[in-house]
Amino acid sequence: MNMIPTLAMLDVTTIALIVLVIVGLVVFGIIISFFSVWLRAWLAGAYVGFTDLVAMRLRQVPYGMVVDARITATKAGISVAVDDIEAHFLAGGNVIPTVQALIAAQKAGISLDWNRACAIDLATKGSGKSVVEAVRTSVDPKVIDCPNPASGRSTIDGVSKDGIQVKVRARVTVRTNLDRFVGGAKEDTIIARVGEGIVTTIGSADTYKVVLESPDSISKVVLQRGLDVGTAFEILSIDIADVDVGENVGAQLQEAQAEADKNVAQAKAEIRRAAAVALEQEMVARVSEMKAKVVEAEAQVPLAMAEAFRSGNLGVMDYYKMENIKSDTTMRGNIAKDED
Repeated sequence: MNMIPTLAMLDVTTIALIVLVIVGLVVFGIIISFFSVWLRAWLAGAYVGFTDLVAMRLRQVPYGMVVDARITATKAGISVAVDDIEAHFLAGGNVIPTVQALIAAQKAGISLDWNRACAIDLATKGSGKSVVEAVRTSVDPKVIDCPNPASGRSTIDGVSKDGIQVKVRARVTVRTNLDRFVGGAKEDTIIARVGEGIVTTIGSADTYKVVLESPDSISKVVLQRGLDVGTAFEILSIDIADVDVGENVGAQLQEAQAEADKNVAQAKAEIRRAAAVALEQEMVARVSEMKAKVVEAEAQVPLAMAEAFRSGNLGVMDYYKMENIKSDTTMRGNIAKDED
């Protein structure tokens, strides 16, 4: 009877031991999983506590990457807190490139802190650029083709005052201005402004020969316009790579204007001709109308004579005299025709 409680106590003790062993194994596994990362950070002088590692694991943050980024920054002499690195990752930033950009800026003597590097990294996200490229361009200037070959155009075309087209291809050397990189206009704005300046300079030249003789005048005028204001770059130089003479746009415009003037003159002449024809037809109609009135008036003469006979105002002798006069007039007219 006493053995039953003893067996029950053994079972409870065994279960408790098993549970403790399992818990111990789990804790040991957790410690082992974090130990290598913790040890690596501690040996590198970039200590990260176990609680921070566990908290990052619970927040689904790749703690190994965060620790590696902190070690890299610490070895370069840059102090970056673990919380700042984790916050940048949670914001969607690229942690390793941001640290690399910070180190590159420090080696180049460029003033760049962690917060600004994170802002530049987030600003370039999805644009095909990176914060590392921004810092590299600030150290090593880049060259931008104007116009951009991707736009499908190979030259910037302008027309001088004498009507000759000039085709120019330029190369713009720029350096990143990190202070204006966030919120500043990018390469497309630089290309557009330089193109506008080139077209304006060519258009203000009296003749195309001036542009061909001194292409550097284009660079000087364009640089004086301060085209890098409000952009993320600082323009170092504008070099004219190629200058060609195009078409005689002025002559083409004059030819087109002359053709247009001729068409207008022909249209006006046609209008006048149509008006003259209409007036001629109107005059013919008026002549016919007047002839009709004359015939109508002549038709009234016999009626008037008959009325004069009835009223006694005209006698037979008067009628004979009038007929004699008419006959005499007709005879004289016939004689005159024969003489002619």
